[in-house]
Amino acid sequence: MAVSVELLAVSGVDELCRRLADVGFAVSEAEAQLAGVVPRLVVISNLPSAEAAWLVGTLTGLGGIALEQTQISAAKRRLALVASSSMLQALARFETLDPHLAAELIRQLDSGPPMPVQLAGSRCILSLDRPRIMGVLNVTPDSFYEGSRQVALDDALRQGVRLAAEGADLIDVGGESTRPGAAAVDLAAELERVVPVIERLSREVDCPLSVDTNKSQVAAAAVAAGADFVNDISGLQFDPGMAAAVAQSGAGLFLMHTRGRPRSMQQDTGYNDLLGEIIAYLKAAVTQAVTAGISEQRLAIDPGIGFGKSAEGNLEILQRLKELHCLGRPLLLGPSRKSFIGRALGLEDPADRLSGTLASVSLGVAAGAQIFRVHDVKPAREAALMAWAICHQQMP
Repeated sequence: MAVSVELLAVSGVDELCRRLADVGFAVSEAEAQLAGVVPRLVVISNLPSAEAAWLVGTLTGLGGIALEQTQISAAKRRLALVASSSMLQALARFETLDPHLAAELIRQLDSGPPMPVQLAGSRCILSLDRPRIMGVLNVTPDSFYEGSRQVALDDALRQGVRLAAEGADLIDVGGESTRPGAAAVDLAAELERVVPVIERLSREVDCPLSVDTNKSQVAAAAVAAGADFVNDISGLQFDPGMAAAVAQSGAGLFLMHTRGRPRSMQQDTGYNDLLGEIIAYLKAAVTQAVTAGISEQRLAIDPGIGFGKSAEGNLEILQRLKELHCLGRPLLLGPSRKSFIGRALGLEDPADRLSGTLASVSLGVAAGAQIFRVHDVKPAREAALMAWAICHQQMP
């Protein structure tokens, strides 16, 4: 029998241990080494003993775990490789590894579960057959990018209509700045900012609307006024009533990862396992939402570019974006004009960061992100569709 490679999706240590047990490996010897790690699990069957021994020693040297079974005969082995994606990629690059096994390992690491083809909102179904653009409409005086600030109702409506005319598939209306260091806005002020805009805008544009809030009362009022989605930067962590409010409203829900509230989130940007911690956080948020009665078909995830991450951490998220597909939900990406672009390109003013934004969007398309939250709808839409056409070798 030929050597076979199987990548099993896991999003936490508990699930990893269950999957190991399901495929016949002893879990106890690995559990002590797995605390705080969200690794990948690869099962390789029908390995010659010598190659199995090499893989065990090499992966252990890289910091991973290799569990071994005898299969068929003493000459054939079965391995469970437990390691981060970067460790497995490094393993596949060793020249001493059989080239067919290396190629299959890389192929499996680069692939993931089939991506969802649609996302349900309260009154709509958002098709994900191509990249979708979420236009930012900030009804705030203090958003980090001056070009997105709209305070007066008429100005906000004009901006929303313009975003729709430029090709926005979704418009995200927010009444509280979530830039690093921003102070919280009280409930009454946020309601006063967003509800009239959503109510009027829902009658003037054809695309769905989203409300960017972490307050359950704002979410409920916004959906009643015409919003189809709720975009919660806290992933249900700031308001214990949010999950129930969204479930009752029937809205779709974007769950984002953050570490702390905007005022303090950039004070601690160090992680032992950045992607692992993001995946574990978002998996818990998805579970919390489903438990509250929100169907998975209404859920999308967002790794939270710029929220409790260093500039280097944001680059790592973008480079490893495919790993988030293990959660099986549509992926929203929000890199627009953020400070990591400024750090990379030496651009202090957010107004100068459009090119960096478009590069991030294009690479996000290549990595399988499906929705992009941006300030500049027309150029981002064109960049995303061009990247999609190249990746899929077909016209959008």
